[in-house]
Parts: sequence; structure tokens; C-alpha cells
Amino acid sequence: MPENIQTETGALMIGNQPYYLETGNEVQLFEAAYDARLPVMLKGPTGCGKTRCVEYMAHRLKRPLITVACHEDLFASDLIGRYLLKDDETIWMDGPLTRAVRLGAICYLDEIVEARKDTTVVIHPLTDNRRMLNIEKKGETIKAHADFLLVISYNPGYQSILKDLKQSTRQRFVALEFDYPEPDKETAIVSHEGRVDQATAAKLVALGGKIRNIKEHGLTEGASTRLLIYAAHLINRGLSMGEACRAAVCLPLTDDAGLKETLDDLIEDIV
Repeated sequence: MPENIQTETGALMIGNQPYYLETGNEVQLFEAAYDARLPVMLKGPTGCGKTRCVEYMAHRLKRPLITVACHEDLFASDLIGRYLLKDDETIWMDGPLTRAVRLGAICYLDEIVEARKDTTVVIHPLTDNRRMLNIEKKGETIKAHADFLLVISYNPGYQSILKDLKQSTRQRFVALEFDYPEPDKETAIVSHEGRVDQATAAKLVALGGKIRNIKEHGLTEGASTRLLIYAAHLINRGLSMGEACRAAVCLPLTDDAGLKETLDDLIEDIV
């Protein structure tokens, strides 16, 4: 392997093993999909651990990881690459997807439904037996490295007519479904990641559970594990439970005065 490729590959490796608690059989499923080189789709609510799972699996499988946060202005060229002017010379610069295909990395397209529809089409030849990437601007077709794996994620709770994953894309992936962890596991996660004791973490998890139970009453999303960890970080730095929960959980979830009052009541119940 050329030295420059070795250097780039090394820079993309996950150094320390990420903290991750398995909530089902997702590790076994992911490993089986990787062994068969089947593209993987992670489905689940915001902040439930999808990205952490990918990081953990990249470390476990000893593969470099390239992550792309998808958005509505993501063009195919942002993934594949483009010609750039450098020192009065036009040079080609690979995009993150092309780099992953060449290096044999795991390419993770986070929140794929946020990307433009014409952009997601470019991944199709990589998700079947062809495992190829077409670079039209260069007139080049790249055969994916034997170790390359494509992983995408999305939040089914945000599905709409305009923002949904086409069946022509969905049916190219093995799907892993995620949800928020069971209370005991979520307590362990919040305690470890937020650096608070188990009792404090348990109170935060109890709050998260209550908020998720009222989601149908106007909240777009329930309180994510990520927000509970944010609250734990604030508590660890001296804020009271009430202050931390309002700043890290209540206010990020809603601007509605009535819902904020409801959430404040739930916070008061655990303080």
C-alpha cells in the first residue's frame, strides 16, 4: 500500500474504542452484513445511538470511517469530488464517498433523507453486485475496494411526502432498527457519558421516559439520550438538576409556551 494511502487510512481510524452498550443484536447483524459486504441502513429516532454504533463498529472491524452529515444542499459533486483550481492548475479532488471507495473505508451518510434526491441516486451502483462508483466528470468508473462498506441512517419519525427514502433506495440495504435503550442501559450510558452518579442518571432517564410518553401531545420528538447526557454534563459542572434539564432538555425540544409549562412540571417531579 502506498505510503500516502497508509497515512490517510491511519488518520481515519477510530483510535480508542467508543463506549457503546448493545441494545439488541445490532452488533451481530452489522458484522454479518459487513462480512457479506451488504450495505447497511440504520433506522431510529434522533440521538438514540446510531452514529455511536457506526463508530463502535468501525473500531471493532478495524476499518477507517468517513462520515458525511447530509443536508438539502448536498450535491452529488460534494460526495464524489470536483475539479479545483490550485496554483493556476486544474486538479481533481476526491469527495468523501470516492475516498472511502478507494481506501476501503466505511462511508457513513448520516440522515440520508436530508440530501437531494438526485444526489442519493449516485450511491445505487455501490449498493448492488456491481459495487462501482461512476465519476462522470472524469469519465471514470471505480470498482469499490474489497473492504468498502456503505452505511446510511435516517429518522423515520421525520418522514413526509417530500422527505422520505425512495423504495428504490431502501430495498438496497440491510436494515437495523434502533430505539432508545431500556432504562437500566440508558442510565448506565448517561452516567458514563455525562460523568454523573447512577442516581442522578436514573432521574434524568426517568424524565426522558416521561417526555417520550407525551410526544403525541405536540412534541415533534421525545427527549433523546443525547439531550439527557447534555443535562448530565451541566449537572457535573455545578448546575442544579432543574436548571440543567430546562436548558438541555426542555428548551431544545419546544418553543410552545404550553408544552414548556408541561415539561417544567415533569422536571419539577424529578427534582
